Amino acid sequence: MKNIISERVADFLKKYPPFNELHEKDLLLLSQEVTIVHRDKGQVVFSGGETAHPHFYVVHKGAVELRNEGNNEVIDLCDEGDIFGLRPLLAREEYILQAKAYEESILYAIPIETFKPYTQTYEEIGNFLIESFASNTRSPYAKMKAEQVAVAIGGDQTLDQSSRMLDFQPISFTKKPVCCKPQATAKEVAEIMTRKKVGSVLVVEDKLPLGIITDKDLRNNIVTGKLPVTAEASKIMSSPVITYPANLTVTQAQMAMMKAGISHLCLTEDGTPDSRIVGVISKNDLIVALGNNPSVLIKAVKRATKVKQVKAAHKGIMRLLQGYLDNNIPMSITLKIISELNDACVKQLIHICLEKMHAPPPVPFAWLAMGSQGRREQLLKTDQDNAIIYQDTEPGKEEATQNYFLKFASKVNKALQQLGYEYCPAEMMASNSNWCMSLTAWKSTVSGWISNPGKEQVLLSSIFFDYNTVYGDTKLVDQLSQHIFEATKDYPNFFYHLAEGALQNPSPSGFFRDFLVEQDGAHKDFFDLKRRALMPLTDAARVLILSQHIKSISGTVERYEKMAELEENNRELYLSCSYATKALLKFRAKQGMLHHDSGRFIALNTLTKEEKIKLKRTFKTIKEIQTLIAVRFKVSNKVV
Repeated sequence: MKNIISERVADFLKKYPPFNELHEKDLLLLSQEVTIVHRDKGQVVFSGGETAHPHFYVVHKGAVELRNEGNNEVIDLCDEGDIFGLRPLLAREEYILQAKAYEESILYAIPIETFKPYTQTYEEIGNFLIESFASNTRSPYAKMKAEQVAVAIGGDQTLDQSSRMLDFQPISFTKKPVCCKPQATAKEVAEIMTRKKVGSVLVVEDKLPLGIITDKDLRNNIVTGKLPVTAEASKIMSSPVITYPANLTVTQAQMAMMKAGISHLCLTEDGTPDSRIVGVISKNDLIVALGNNPSVLIKAVKRATKVKQVKAAHKGIMRLLQGYLDNNIPMSITLKIISELNDACVKQLIHICLEKMHAPPPVPFAWLAMGSQGRREQLLKTDQDNAIIYQDTEPGKEEATQNYFLKFASKVNKALQQLGYEYCPAEMMASNSNWCMSLTAWKSTVSGWISNPGKEQVLLSSIFFDYNTVYGDTKLVDQLSQHIFEATKDYPNFFYHLAEGALQNPSPSGFFRDFLVEQDGAHKDFFDLKRRALMPLTDAARVLILSQHIKSISGTVERYEKMAELEENNRELYLSCSYATKALLKFRAKQGMLHHDSGRFIALNTLTKEEKIKLKRTFKTIKEIQTLIAVRFKVSNKVV
């Protein structure tokens, strides 16, 4: 007789992470052990200091608030599908927070000992728990570091799995392989291969692989006359078929083909011939994958002599990014590699454009990438933000020198536009005379921004302070950087205005953690990921690091990590901000790749529960860093 209650529990849990990762059989077994708990409004589930329960909880209906009883602060509000009370899963310690029903609620109590084995056998579940705790180390509910969580749940996962990179690059494969029945004739198989323009056909029965027929098999068996064209596929195929799981890396695919002396690999759900086919990898797929290797791509970029060749290489960079996102490569590594490749593209375009100029540059210069590219956080193709600094010239040659660099910059900006980077709507580009100046002119301009920090000046300086030297004389940039920090020492009030500007972006959430969306315009009802989530973190990191007079760090992640070194008392908050930044950049990149846009505006109805959870994890961190900025720089009534 069926257990109707456990089936209903399973139907609910499978909609939410991490239970959606469980196989149906395991989910049903887990659901049979679940206890249903009812709590009236205001009734306590557990209190701080209470001995840990043998269960953790999932909200089925209603809502549960988590409160720090020491200062009566509400830490979180858990609604349908949210998990709480996970501390016993990690260590047999007393609860730190109080959990109380915010409204009448029905909870599912899941036994720790029943669930714990799944954290070890399902990597996705282990990673989910690691992210859940690492995303907000500021919370007293999550004091354990990610590495400790990984050990506690029995797995060997870490947040920085750098060993999975480069030599273990993921490989793309054909997800809809061409198949035939074992009774198909050689003639029919050949016709299928010709029509579909493929070099192999899988022989299947009941969706399970029996063998594979390649061009080589047809040549060896049919063309030689060994078998007639009416011979059945079962007589021609190579069998048993060699199968592997779908998460093969390039290295593993190479080794598998070399070991077996074959040119095609069959991929199945569990890597055995007894499960459903999910794809095929050919030698051609392997060649394409090797062509998308970072070292191969950067060589292709450096060999390019035309813009279209750089553009072709850049498409490979985007495929590489997609692979990294699909295979959950750590964001810190993804940012470094993609940024290096993007910089290489810009540098090569500069070389190409210099070749097209009528004469070499009249004086040394430097090309600066600003904004997200300057912070080395630009994964997708957004609009351009760049500038040129050139060495001071002899009197009487200033105009001619600037005209040379403006003409040169126009060529580079056009080449970048051909690559897919749109022109900046505000014309903050090197082809604009306001962003193409001598070192002395730049010093004067920046001094004006710092000494008279109006709203526009703060905006301009915010963009300019996030720069990266892509090409040219770094000494010019160093001199300008030194001037900037000397000027800020002379005008300490500048940091107040910079902090005030950092608190202008609206909150990402409203009452009870609801997403705040755009109220009008072309993106009405969309969530602005850049303005409401990423910019508050970016702006806060900028004012913090500049106030410490550190000029060599422009990336948001690195800025927070440096601040964590400098301020031990705020270390957990800064590391939480670093993690939140990486999580948001990854989310934006995934959304942008999925929808073929910048990933900035998100349609919330297209997100899964898990995606919404991951976004909401960052909101409390944003609120906390904005509060710190407001207090430190004495900006009142500005935190939204």
